[in-house]
Amino acid sequence: MGVFLNVNNVTKRFENHVALSNVSLSVRKGRIFGLLGPNGAGKTTLIRILNRITAPDSGEVIFDGRPMEPDDVMRIGYLPEERGLYRKMKVGEQAVYLARLKGLSKEEAVSRLQAWFEKFGIMPWWNRKLEELSKGMAQKVQFIITVLHNPDLLIFDEPFSGFDPVNAEQLKQEILQLKEQGHTIIFSTHNMASVEAVCDDIALINHSEVVLHGEMRQIKDQFRTGLYELITSQPLVQQDSDPYAIVSHDARFGNEYYLLQAKDGITGNDVVKQLCEKVDILSFAEQTPSMNDIFLKVIGKDTKWNEEQIESKS
Repeated sequence: MGVFLNVNNVTKRFENHVALSNVSLSVRKGRIFGLLGPNGAGKTTLIRILNRITAPDSGEVIFDGRPMEPDDVMRIGYLPEERGLYRKMKVGEQAVYLARLKGLSKEEAVSRLQAWFEKFGIMPWWNRKLEELSKGMAQKVQFIITVLHNPDLLIFDEPFSGFDPVNAEQLKQEILQLKEQGHTIIFSTHNMASVEAVCDDIALINHSEVVLHGEMRQIKDQFRTGLYELITSQPLVQQDSDPYAIVSHDARFGNEYYLLQAKDGITGNDVVKQLCEKVDILSFAEQTPSMNDIFLKVIGKDTKWNEEQIESKS
């Protein structure tokens, strides 16, 4: 699978503030790329550069195999965190207007919009003003406008903000379906659970620099702790020769709950093989790090990682 977007050594300064410092990352075609980082890290500046709202001081953006050009913005759909709809306009009228700015005829815009409005259950609001809509309903309208012209690259900045769990799940499924249709998606959020649910690859920016970049599965493998959760019906007696150490133990509901730390070089298979000889195993599972754990660990230590380092440790 090829690369759709390359950001090469991009730097951007504002007066005395460096927003981006020599940032490089790659977004693969047909995948969902998580752009992560704390507030003020530089994510918004990078998104503005990709949308050609501002220009880098140095470096370049390679878009679909060539240097990015002004007309490429027509191949991008951008859902900003700060929504930009005109509250006094009618919903349908505004949606058609914005769709035509993206190159659709009025007839095609109305046809596509009506199909999406029916899908999202908001057709009765076509002739209502935006100011009459709830935050979640307005969010649906802006999402539809973002994807309506069928862009090659979609950039979603906090797309689930303002949604209840039911509507957030619907939007998540729509995003996954857009990926299946071949769209390349950049997904920026502070919600690490959302990242785990939809993203294939990530880049983590901190203090204007990329500190972590690569395939999410590989990254999670690199942060494995070797911790395993065991539930058994009988006490576990530890011996010095065991390939694990007992970190914690709790007895409840008639069962024994253990957290085990595998020793260096020991796999989960090694641990469970030894346990089978000692106790009846009711449950055994690795305690894998969440993206939230990884985020806090990397940002907390300010550790610099890159894709080459991750691959060399795989």
